[in-house]
Amino acid sequence: MCGIVGYLGEKEKKAILLEGLQELEYRGYDSAGIAIIEHHQLKHYKAIGKLSNLKEKTKHFTSTGFGISIGHTRWATHGKPTELNAHPHIGAYSYVVHNGIIENYQLLKAQLIQEGITFVTQTDTEVIVHLFEHHSKQTSTPFEAFEKTIGQLEGAYAILLISELAPDTIFFAKNGSPMLVGFEGDDVYFASSDTPIIGRAKEVHYLADGEYGYATNQAVALFDATGTKAFTKQPLPTDKALAQKDGYRFFMEKEIYEQSHIISETMMGRVLEETIHFEELEENFFDGISAIKICACGTSYHSALAASYLFERMVKVRCSVEIASEFRYKEPLLTHDTLFVTISQSGETADTLKALKMAKQAGLKSLSICNVDNSSIVRESDCAILTRAGIEKGVASTKAFATQTMVLWMLALTMGEHKQTITPTTLAQEITAMRQTPKSLQVTDRLHAKLNRLSKRYLHGHGFFFIGRDIFYPLALEGALKLKEISYLHAEGYPAGEMKHGPIALADSRLFTIALMPKSMHYEKIKSNVEELSARDTTICAISPEPFELADDFIQTHFSTHPMLEFFEMMVITQLLALEISVRLGNDVDMPRNLAKSVTVE
Repeated sequence: MCGIVGYLGEKEKKAILLEGLQELEYRGYDSAGIAIIEHHQLKHYKAIGKLSNLKEKTKHFTSTGFGISIGHTRWATHGKPTELNAHPHIGAYSYVVHNGIIENYQLLKAQLIQEGITFVTQTDTEVIVHLFEHHSKQTSTPFEAFEKTIGQLEGAYAILLISELAPDTIFFAKNGSPMLVGFEGDDVYFASSDTPIIGRAKEVHYLADGEYGYATNQAVALFDATGTKAFTKQPLPTDKALAQKDGYRFFMEKEIYEQSHIISETMMGRVLEETIHFEELEENFFDGISAIKICACGTSYHSALAASYLFERMVKVRCSVEIASEFRYKEPLLTHDTLFVTISQSGETADTLKALKMAKQAGLKSLSICNVDNSSIVRESDCAILTRAGIEKGVASTKAFATQTMVLWMLALTMGEHKQTITPTTLAQEITAMRQTPKSLQVTDRLHAKLNRLSKRYLHGHGFFFIGRDIFYPLALEGALKLKEISYLHAEGYPAGEMKHGPIALADSRLFTIALMPKSMHYEKIKSNVEELSARDTTICAISPEPFELADDFIQTHFSTHPMLEFFEMMVITQLLALEISVRLGNDVDMPRNLAKSVTVE
């Protein structure tokens, strides 16, 4: 979602901020801004829309010599996406950038208004800068004022604050929203993720909740509720190659193509000759576990739904799947024999993180499946399995879904072997199928060209049904989500057998049905469901290894020996079809409207 960059040092600050913010574009944003204090002078620039608008505004500005600087890309939560509401937010002599939500901002705002302070924005963030300046009049040092400020804040925040009161200092604080500090010689960097400072900082400290401090050209100090702390520095990778498009039109397209390679990374060292091994899991990890509850949002929720079939079928344990934003408010029944699994690409999904904290407070054993090491969900969990998907810049997730599903498939086999609910023969068959997965994920020129041609037939009409059965129902949900995310066309995923229970009322010639028809699972059943739709003049696009005579369009698949191989091959097809439809409609595939990559607010 929102992105933060900060820099303290002698280098040209505008370039560092703008380049850093550009690395965070994939998170989604609607405005951006920077603020710099140099030679005791404070300057700032803000713009709505693309980062190119901010670059245009700052094209005649340069910075020289030592200075401090902060930058931000905003995705609107409180207040419309306007230049006034964009960060950095302004006090009389201070600026702040902030990710997260200040839950008690209205109370603080009312108190400050009573003190005679005027607010000019609709945001929760503006409270921070005014509260700091209010305290600075009553304390002996700016840092003391900053401590008092963050002590009054409730909610999630990652904060960088600069002030003319301390023109050589950046104040920082973290609670619930990600932020890190990077080091290279006398230079100090701040960011909400690694990518803005790769190639600049050599070492990094990932701030924990409750940590705060200040940075000057002489020292960087770190504190928490217990007092002064030492930095735990780690080496920072220096290669940005995975974040580049490598000749593809879009990051999303590149990420679809690289799934075949990435899935091998996910399996590497884990899928062995006769077993599945996660070095992250202790031998007795599943002892005492007789149920699984998976909590996730969006695409991760769909991978969880698919996995629920595998856990109940192969492990013979109850597996329920919860949407994190709903789970938090249903007063869920949590028992100690339940393994609580959270899934998140970024590891910063606010609703999922809150659900995890609820489960931990209830005493449940927790496991996270995530793509980002050192993320909040990973650090909060008892155990974490990384998907190894690499940087995913397309807002509409593709390889994250593939790798999450693969990890869950492997996890089901591991648990089944531990509980002796699958035979050695079945395990061997599953491992053989897993080893063929990279091939099922390959994109051929012939396939992509066909989907490009077909896409022109699906630009009009009143909507799409994606239908499937069993594990192909969650895949239908994910296919519909991908299409609506980037094409802005209405699409719904349904269990194929549910068509006659209401949705078939929409069937006519202007309704498009994307039918997932695997040969290895319930083929005759879903064939019958599709025939019902075809009889009502629906336009049918069948995806199957078996030719279907009633299909208006037919996309033939290859793998019919194992349901998961068909699952992954059909997944790629639905991703590419959504991509090509979106391209024909002239949309920004990588940064669709109203969406953000990492949803760090509730």
